[in-house]
Amino acid sequence: MDDTGTLIVLTVLLLLLGAYFSATETAFSSANRIRLKNLANKGSKAAGKVLLILDDYPRFLASILIGNNIANIVATTLAAVIFTRFLAGEGPAVSSVVMTVVILLLGDITPKTLAKKFAEEFSMFSVGLLQLILWILTPARLVFSLWEKLLDHFIHDDDPSGMTGEELITMVEESEKDGNIEEDESELIISAIEFNDAEVRDIYTPRVDVTAVDIEDSLDQIEDVFLNNQYSRLPVYQDDIDNIIGFIHQHDFYRLIKAKKGTIKDILSTPIRVPLSMKISDLLKSIQSHKCHLAIVIDEYGGTAGIVTLEDILEELVGDIYDEHDEVVEQIVKLPDGSYLIDGATDADEVFELFDIKDPDSTANTIGGFVSESLGQIPKKGSKLDALGLHFVVSEADLKRVIRLQVKKSS
Repeated sequence: MDDTGTLIVLTVLLLLLGAYFSATETAFSSANRIRLKNLANKGSKAAGKVLLILDDYPRFLASILIGNNIANIVATTLAAVIFTRFLAGEGPAVSSVVMTVVILLLGDITPKTLAKKFAEEFSMFSVGLLQLILWILTPARLVFSLWEKLLDHFIHDDDPSGMTGEELITMVEESEKDGNIEEDESELIISAIEFNDAEVRDIYTPRVDVTAVDIEDSLDQIEDVFLNNQYSRLPVYQDDIDNIIGFIHQHDFYRLIKAKKGTIKDILSTPIRVPLSMKISDLLKSIQSHKCHLAIVIDEYGGTAGIVTLEDILEELVGDIYDEHDEVVEQIVKLPDGSYLIDGATDADEVFELFDIKDPDSTANTIGGFVSESLGQIPKKGSKLDALGLHFVVSEADLKRVIRLQVKKSS
């Protein structure tokens, strides 16, 4: 039993080494690369070394797993020898129980928990020793890498794609929940991610809401439209609104009046025409290249579906933009009884999301359109609808559309 003390010391050292490997694996996988890059840019050599190791993460992970398994297996074997010397035939069984508890608590759970809380600090603290260990384990890693290549030869990855937009949005939402980013920052990032997927049909002003003037209108009539609506630009049509021939800017209009010569045709600017299905990212590029803040949206029959402005595009990214002349109207207002008073032009997906309704079978863009579509007609004031677990009551409507409605969960 002269060497029993040596075996105990070796077992403890191997358990500590296994705990180090577990902590290192967690610390490096949890470390914030952005934070490490900032530290490296400020002159931290340790942060730079950590980033170099993370750049070859498969090599690092393979070495850590090899080292951890060797340390735990050898420690368990030595422990079995030690317990057998003291407890004879019962030694192996007792050793298995004791080492399982010790390795789980002290060699796995505890070091990983601590390493996750101080990921960057532990990574930089341990990187020097880790580089030495990686070098020592290189021969073993090369042997196992041959086995990995053999598996890759027979097992192919059918989904080589990277992170999807949905996964990235989930990651941003989790970061918001963890307190790493603010709510407004999260909303802006998600809007930017979804920006390329949005289409003109999601943001345009429909024809029924478009304020336009006839090319034959007098200057006084056009001035009244400018004064009553506070728009900086007005579409101009000939005969009817399906034939929009251009738009005029308020600045040019008043300069025309001051000059007391010329006609509306002299200040008419040619708008771009875009389909409902156009991506707003492409629309933004088109508006920039044409230096035009307003586009005419064309339906499938070539008629005017509505208009879309540069402000509409920006609002899709940063939220509603109001100036000092805008009347701020809340599209969704919660009432004391728990129901909601909702503007008929509110995006249907926004309302469905409010009530946690996923993938409804509807082609309508607005909640008013959804109600009309479901009823098969333009509803009148007081019309009711029960659908998707919701109870809709039309509060206000005209001959063309639903203006406002009250919505609550069906009882």
